Amino acid sequence: MNPLKAIVANLRFLDSPVTRRLIATRSIRFTQNQVTHFSLYTPSPFLDHSHDFPFPNLHRKIYFSSKSIPIAELILTSHWSKELEHELEKCYPSMTHETVVYVLKRLEANPDKAWRFFDWVSTKKWFRASSTVYGLILRILATEETIRQFWITLWTMKRKGFYFYEEIYFSILVVFKRKKMDKDCTSLTHFCNRSIREDAMHSVVANVVGIISVSKWGDGVNGELAKVKIQLSDNFVIRVLRELRSTPLKAYEFFRWVGRQSGYEHNTMTYNALARVLARTDSIEKFWSVIEEMKSVGHELDIDTYLKISRMLQRHRMVEDAVKLYELMMDSSYKPSVKDCSSLLKSLSESDKPNMDLVFRVSKKYESTEHTLSKAIYDGIHRSLTNSGKLDEAEDIVNHMRKAGHEPDNITYGQVIAGFCKMRRLEEACKVMEEMESCGCIPDTNTWTLLVQGHCVANEVDRALRCLHKMIEKGCNLDAAVLRVMTDSFLGQKRIDDAYKLLVEVATKHGASPSRSTYEKLIVNLLKIEKFEEALNLLCLTRKHKHTPILEPFVQYISNFGSVEDAVKFLKSKGSPRSYLIYFRVFKSLLGKGRLSEAEDLLSKIPSYMSKKKEIRELFDSNVFRLRPLS
Repeated sequence: MNPLKAIVANLRFLDSPVTRRLIATRSIRFTQNQVTHFSLYTPSPFLDHSHDFPFPNLHRKIYFSSKSIPIAELILTSHWSKELEHELEKCYPSMTHETVVYVLKRLEANPDKAWRFFDWVSTKKWFRASSTVYGLILRILATEETIRQFWITLWTMKRKGFYFYEEIYFSILVVFKRKKMDKDCTSLTHFCNRSIREDAMHSVVANVVGIISVSKWGDGVNGELAKVKIQLSDNFVIRVLRELRSTPLKAYEFFRWVGRQSGYEHNTMTYNALARVLARTDSIEKFWSVIEEMKSVGHELDIDTYLKISRMLQRHRMVEDAVKLYELMMDSSYKPSVKDCSSLLKSLSESDKPNMDLVFRVSKKYESTEHTLSKAIYDGIHRSLTNSGKLDEAEDIVNHMRKAGHEPDNITYGQVIAGFCKMRRLEEACKVMEEMESCGCIPDTNTWTLLVQGHCVANEVDRALRCLHKMIEKGCNLDAAVLRVMTDSFLGQKRIDDAYKLLVEVATKHGASPSRSTYEKLIVNLLKIEKFEEALNLLCLTRKHKHTPILEPFVQYISNFGSVEDAVKFLKSKGSPRSYLIYFRVFKSLLGKGRLSEAEDLLSKIPSYMSKKKEIRELFDSNVFRLRPLS
């Protein structure tokens, strides 16, 4: 966008009645709650490599700025009205596609205002919609309160020819299922299936992708593409790029080919789509060249694209690229939030040896935009230091954090405990727990879990058990994670009986709810040493905790060497479902092992209504027994 136009738009925006009122309100709040900003950085370079570990002195720095009020903040702090729409209309020159995406991301927690903004902007001739914008607003509207607006938007998206991608479908379906919106789940699936059947563009997209996929790019591919009747549109280009995401370099060549076609010019939407495809190890150089090209032609990454790419880079451990991309976005008009910064710092800290240069680059870039370091950012730096074993420097950052007005909490202390445990300095880890309590910071379940886990990793299982009992004495809830850690440690030392006693005690006396996988692992180990009664007891406990019944280990145990009495106990157990299918599985497994006499003996001891079931009678009457899948 022309910089002069943007400045003029912002000036007009600031001179409006709504904005003047908003600024006045914010000015009053500022004088009442004046915020002091602290900086970790001195005027000299942040990293002084003349020291083993450079850490700058803390300097107090107060910022007074008069930036224009962001559009999203204006919407959030105003009632929707014609007056507000009039003010938004004045922002038109700066209301780019990237801006709309950014505003919608800021309004995610307020679906009603997000809908009003989208409904307003989508009627403007100067606004160019995209599948990205529709996907974003649909995810925001997937609530019971805005479900009507959701369906209106979805059908509008279809009518305007935007494709309903599987990615959007599955993300919304998960939300509907979590909120138990069963009717909408069914309707959404029907809509998706119908859209696939009615997709007129599908065959052309598939044809183009097929041509590109089977051959190396060259004159042959160019010639084949020239024969296809293609109506180039943003929607078509983006769909082909998505289909070619497993071969990013071919997607890049297709993008270049499209750009050479008469009458078509790439825009911010197609550039962003290509960026999503290229952010991979084997095409990262092309990715950065496209980012530079975007800047040169006046386009920027939209915030939704940035977040998806950043998560992808972090997932593939391409952390240097993730940091470089964060720095680029912080220099753009669409800066990531403090939550995004904190998430990146957490990702950097998860390495066995966190790269502190990258950690400080992120925090420095965050602060350079006149943000004071929040507690979450301090925690991100602190986590990397403790994970690196730099505990003295970690203590320094805590002191800086205190001076900035942030007191250590369970997260801070927990990271120190994890750092000591990682270095096998367990006594010091326990002392940190004592220090917490003396300072009035009561350790929570997560903090205790870190201490228990640290002892388990160091193979100090008995000491871990003592920590667990202290945890119970302090009134902390035992979550599934700490029980899994303890059970795995006992099993690792072949102390199956101890694991069993612990699980029964915490589940029956202390209201703990072990996970299904923990129950299953212990049941399998008990059956291996023929502790059938104990395993059956755990099966009953799983029902108490509403887990899906764990049946297969028992069926295999009975068919291999269990007695008829064992089978009867299992089938009558409270943990076994009252269904003929489980009887069928037991008989089928016994017969499959050639134990016909045991199967017939068991048949005589089960309830008659079960033994007379057609499927069970056919199983015995069949001349040739063969396995078949259960229906």
